[in-house]
Amino acid sequence: MWNHNRILLYLFVETIKYVLTEVEHLYHSMNLIYVFIGGGTGAVLRYMVSEGWKHFQVSSTTMFPWPTLIVNVLGCFLIGLFYTNSAQWGLSAEVRLLLTTGLCGGFTTFSTLGWESLNLLRSGMYGTFALYVTLSIVLGICAALIAVLIKS
Repeated sequence: MWNHNRILLYLFVETIKYVLTEVEHLYHSMNLIYVFIGGGTGAVLRYMVSEGWKHFQVSSTTMFPWPTLIVNVLGCFLIGLFYTNSAQWGLSAEVRLLLTTGLCGGFTTFSTLGWESLNLLRSGMYGTFALYVTLSIVLGICAALIAVLIKS
């Protein structure tokens, strides 16, 4: 038999469950907003690097994708820097999410690397393809390592 106190306790517990569920949804929604802001910023910065590179390009026929290589290596360095130093810099989990998943994710361009690599292969530029893929991977790993070593 339900008495008055049991009903109140039941309502209280159910209300707490509901509030906690809503707080969890809000938390995840805020994380999406942080990733959205960081990703948009990263994409704009990547575009600016690509556009800025046009001023340094010697020939319009150069097929080596320097802007993509630059943003990928720089992005690897930044993500290493952000993860390694987040505690020392006092970055909250939300700011770290904005900077790593958001900013670095929007800034770096693995899909573009894949597409440009395929185009180099299709154009028969096998040496340029090998150089580009090798530099992208090796320099990316080295950049992340340098960021970690800076911390040490």
